[in-house]
Amino acid sequence: MPPLVVLLLWGTARVGKGAASRIPAGRGVRYDPARYAAQVREHAKQAGINPQLLMAILCNEAYKPHGPALERCWQRLKPGSSFGIANMHRAAFDATKRGRDFASRRWEELPDDRDLALRAAAWHLHDLAARLGTGGGAGSGLSRDELLALGYNAGAGNMLAFARGVRPGRTARSYLRRLRANWSRAHEAVRS
Repeated sequence: MPPLVVLLLWGTARVGKGAASRIPAGRGVRYDPARYAAQVREHAKQAGINPQLLMAILCNEAYKPHGPALERCWQRLKPGSSFGIANMHRAAFDATKRGRDFASRRWEELPDDRDLALRAAAWHLHDLAARLGTGGGAGSGLSRDELLALGYNAGAGNMLAFARGVRPGRTARSYLRRLRANWSRAHEAVRS
């Protein structure tokens, strides 16, 4: 990856000697997901999902700089990457928007429209919950919310495999550890 892109993606970085050679992070690069608690509660309620789950996922996804220009720059380098504060992939967004009030919206809008990103993430979790069914995961040792988070991260097929008892791989286990670490923070953020 070109060095300038790395510098832009990670905010403030040293490009030479001395403090004057620092490049300032762009506006909106770092954010606190708790700022979106009201929208998370609203969209989670509309989609019939746990707002704490949606907030915990936002916390998990906060590792990535979320400035629209940075996301587009990254997208040019890695076309299959995700967009928006909920890090949604194009295929997930396109499947989720069908038949919904945001069906005319485009995936490319996610970096600029955080409310759209939250709404799409909530409805994607709703759709994952429908695929999981009411009794999904009873023998997996994972909670329903944990399975839904893994489905959000690793896809519906993997979520269903985990629900049947397939052990999550290293990446999924790491995501799950971060989700559990963010669970209390998410609860504090969304309680009204």
